[in-house]
Amino acid sequence: MGKVLEREAFGLAAKDESGVVWPFRFSRRETGEKDVRFKVLFCGICYTDVCMAKNEWGITTYPLVPGHEIVGVVTEVGTKVTKFKAGDKVGVGGLVSSCRSCDICTDDQENHCPKMIITCGGKYYDDTMTYGGYADHMVCEEDYIIRIPESLPLDAAAPLLCAGVTVYSPMKYHGLDKPGIHIGVVGLGGLGHIAVKFAKAMGTKVTVISTSDSKRDEAINRLGANLFLVSHDAEQMKDAMGTMDGIIDTVSATHPLLPLLDLLKYKGKLIVVGAPDKPLELPAVPLILGKKIVVGSLTGGLKESQEMVDFAGKHNITADIELISADYVNTAMERLEKGDVRYRFVIDVANTLKPSLSL
Repeated sequence: MGKVLEREAFGLAAKDESGVVWPFRFSRRETGEKDVRFKVLFCGICYTDVCMAKNEWGITTYPLVPGHEIVGVVTEVGTKVTKFKAGDKVGVGGLVSSCRSCDICTDDQENHCPKMIITCGGKYYDDTMTYGGYADHMVCEEDYIIRIPESLPLDAAAPLLCAGVTVYSPMKYHGLDKPGIHIGVVGLGGLGHIAVKFAKAMGTKVTVISTSDSKRDEAINRLGANLFLVSHDAEQMKDAMGTMDGIIDTVSATHPLLPLLDLLKYKGKLIVVGAPDKPLELPAVPLILGKKIVVGSLTGGLKESQEMVDFAGKHNITADIELISADYVNTAMERLEKGDVRYRFVIDVANTLKPSLSL
């Protein structure tokens, strides 16, 4: 393969398993005929960024520029790009390419394609590493760019590209998006608070399930949930048995599934979108007796990602964010590991990520 033309970029990269990010100069490919280049304005911090930066899954290649909740403004498009032009508000989520030809891709589920290329820490077709959105600009194939509605503020829209589609996709796929449906949302964090917003906009009845009563007021009076259950309160859980059509489980810590299965109606669905680092115990009898289903879900394909942000634009749904400067990223990651954020950190990339940055 001939030499790939490149353009200088600047960002933040983890260089070892400490997960600490440092200023980093690197190169992005020149704008190809089907590429879109955009100035990164904001980038959300997902817990996956922490896991990848510390190589907790054993798949990280360093240096790693994290970030897959990336939004900005188009600065340049390739000669064969038809969907975007300079000045458009756009975003990139968890993938930057896929094979486009397998049964999974033709089913609009590119995020499950065996040849899917992840946004940060993957290997592109030219054998270069993919670098994420903790950077001043981004280049991506046109087909993997999401258009951001004009009505949405870009900073609070950024987390929708991961957290948003992660909860929206299973609601739509499993038919939990209809008025009259009763949905449970386990965990009121980065995923859970957006799940409540989407579920309410879809016209469903929503119950938040949490380990602590401290989030009751937040869930009901600010986010609009109909009910709130403390999972450790046996009486509350007993009263709610058999009342829910589906449950979105966003919790990434190890937790028992039996109490959640008991909340489901006949043929109810427990959808796991959180990723605990230890196996969960799954009792068989409650599944058999109630013909219940436990299923996993991973982000979403390009078609449903665009559908999701369009729905968010129509219903004014954004993430609740804490906007931070680039020099605060390491502290933000430490806080994120402790669950100390309400509910998503977003980096003000355009205004604070400069080559003169000192960490």
